[in-house]
Amino acid sequence: MPLDERVLVIPTERFRAAGYFHGFRSADAAHRDAILNPAAYSFRPRSEVETQPEFKQLIPYVVLRCGDEVFHYRRGSSGTEARLRALRSVGIGGHISEDDARGDDPYRTGMLRELTEEVRIGGLWTDTFLGFINDDRTPVGSVHLGVVHLIELADRDVSSREDALADAGFSPLAELAARADEFETWSQFVLEELSRG
Repeated sequence: MPLDERVLVIPTERFRAAGYFHGFRSADAAHRDAILNPAAYSFRPRSEVETQPEFKQLIPYVVLRCGDEVFHYRRGSSGTEARLRALRSVGIGGHISEDDARGDDPYRTGMLRELTEEVRIGGLWTDTFLGFINDDRTPVGSVHLGVVHLIELADRDVSSREDALADAGFSPLAELAARADEFETWSQFVLEELSRG
């Protein structure tokens, strides 16, 4: 995505008013409605909001699970977020663009677009909204808010469609959690949350 593309944001003030947190926050209706309210959305140039903590870019973070195994990958050199390259991840997703506003729900439209651009899922699946991720300790985290979805797969028929998803595959959740230090911060939060369940 080019840096001059306009991406979906909400005011950081709105996020804080809904109930500030650090790390992972489980889904609850009030928090979800406050954050994912289309009335609060605006689209701003990505080149500006990447360094403006007054706004939070809403980023779908989709986790694929089949039984006790979770899909994971290493962020390749072709990824658009240079600050995350070479780190491992369990989340698929990216920025919601102004083009996604053509649908009834810009967030949902963008989430599904990102998912189908990045991976091919061959079997049946169900989607559950898990919660949010916030990490203001890093430059990347201070301008992004993760919206976590868990996709439960009928089988492991998944393949990467992008070079940015290198060394992709499934591994047991317990194995990934034991190697959490190899993963980006958002994935660490998700692995910890899934391990509790």
